[in-house]
Amino acid sequence: MLLPETFIKRMKALLQDEYPAFEEAIQHDQSVSVRLNPAKTEVRLSQTPVPWSVNGYYLDARPAFTFDPLIHSGVYYVQEASSMFLDRVIRQYVDRPVRYLDLCASPGGKTTLAISALPEGSFVVGNEIDRKRAYVLAENIQKWGSPNVMVTNNKAADFTHLTHYFDVILTDVPCSGEGMFRKDPQAISEWSEANVLNCAARQGEILRDIWDALRPGGLLIYSTCTYNREENEEMIRYIQSELGAEVLPVDTDPAWGIHPALCGELPVYRFMPHTTRGEGLFMAVLRKSDAEDVEDRSTLIRNWSKRAQKDQKKGKKENRKESVSTFPKEIKDWIAEPARFSFETKADRLFAYPTVYAAEMAMLCDQLNPLTAGIPLGTIKGKDILPEHALALSTQLNRNAFETFDVDFTTAIAYLRREAITLPDTVAKGFVLITYKGYPLGWVKNIGNRSNNLYPQEWRIRSGYLPEEIIPVIPG
Repeated sequence: MLLPETFIKRMKALLQDEYPAFEEAIQHDQSVSVRLNPAKTEVRLSQTPVPWSVNGYYLDARPAFTFDPLIHSGVYYVQEASSMFLDRVIRQYVDRPVRYLDLCASPGGKTTLAISALPEGSFVVGNEIDRKRAYVLAENIQKWGSPNVMVTNNKAADFTHLTHYFDVILTDVPCSGEGMFRKDPQAISEWSEANVLNCAARQGEILRDIWDALRPGGLLIYSTCTYNREENEEMIRYIQSELGAEVLPVDTDPAWGIHPALCGELPVYRFMPHTTRGEGLFMAVLRKSDAEDVEDRSTLIRNWSKRAQKDQKKGKKENRKESVSTFPKEIKDWIAEPARFSFETKADRLFAYPTVYAAEMAMLCDQLNPLTAGIPLGTIKGKDILPEHALALSTQLNRNAFETFDVDFTTAIAYLRREAITLPDTVAKGFVLITYKGYPLGWVKNIGNRSNNLYPQEWRIRSGYLPEEIIPVIPG
C-alpha cells in the first residue's frame, strides 16, 4: 500500500513514536465481523465476540456473503467491528424509548445496530442525502424487519424546522476516509490535505443545520472514519464552544485497546489498527444543554395536522388517510398484532404504522422525502393485493396468514436470483412465503403449473458465479 507523502507526514506528527506500528498494521488484511439480528435469531456464534457489542462477532474467514440466503433474510449484517462501538454508547446512555435520527445512514450498519440496541418502542429515522445510497439504506432497513422505522432522502438542512423533535442524533459525517485506506484503496487516491479541510468545513455546516432538531438535554453522537484532528478532536471542541454541548465519557475496558484523544484531555474514542481489531474510527458523545425551553412535540404535530387538514380541503393532497372501517380486514390480519397499528392507503399501496407514532410518521412523510415508513403491506394490482416484500421480512409478519414453503440451498439461491422455481403439487395456489431454514426470503405466486417469482428485481443476486464451498455464518 503506497500512502500519500503528506498523509505520512501528518500521521507521524500525530502519532509520533506510535507511527511505525500504525504503518505496519495498515499493511495487513483487516478482520471480518458480523452482527446478528436479535429480533430474528437467538443463535450465538462460537467465534470471538466483538467486546463492545452485544451481538457482534469476528469471523475466522470471509465467507461468500452474497450466497448466504440468511443475509438476504436480515438474520445478520456484515459490519466493521469498530463501528459497533455505537452499541456500547447507546446501551450506556439511552434507557427509555426515544426518537432517533441517523443523519448520514447509508448503507445502514449503524442504523440497524441502533434498532437492535435502543429500548423497545423507540422510533428510528435513517436518512441519506444521496438518492442511490438511500435506496441501499432502505433495502437493508427493510431486511432488518422493524416496524418502528422510516427511511428518508434529505439533506441536513431539511431537518432544521423539526425543532427539538429528536432525542438522539447520530452524525456519522462524510469525512476524508483515512480509516478506510486498508479496506478501500480508492480512499487513498481521493485523499488530499485540501479535502481534509473541506470535509471539516462541511461537517461544521451539517452540525449547525441539525442542531435545532435535537432536544435540549438530548444526545449527539459524532463519528468519522478518519484519523486527523481537524475532523475529530477539533470538531468536538467546536461543538463544545459554539453549540454549548457537554462531552460525555463512555465506559470502556483498557484491554480493548481503544486509543484516547490525540490532543487535549477530551473523552473521545479512537479505534486505530495498531491497537484495536478493526478499521479506523473516531466517536464522541455530547449532550445538548437543557438550559433552553423545550419545544413541545405535540404542538409541532398538532400545528402540522391543522395545516394538513386545510390542504386536504383545498384539494392539495392526493393521498388521504382511509378510515379503519374501509381498510380490508384480511390485509390487517397479515401482521401479527394488528391492534397495535394504524392502517393507511396511499394511491395503490397499503401500509401499517405503529399507532403510537402514526401521526408523527405522517408528519415526517409530508415534510421530508420518505422512501419507506412503517410496514408496507401490499400493492393493489387489479383485483389482487400483492403482499410487499418488506412484509415478508418484517418481524410483525403473521405467518399463519400465508402458505409457507421451506426451500433447500440451491432453490434459495435460484429464488434470490429471481429465477423460476417449482413448488410441489401439495402447495396451495396463491401467494406463498418462501423460507430457508425457517427464515423468510420473500414471495412467489403459485398458479399451479408454475410459480411467479416476486423477489424484487433490484435486490436480486446478479453474479453467475457460485463458490464451490459455501461456509455458513450461522451453522445448521
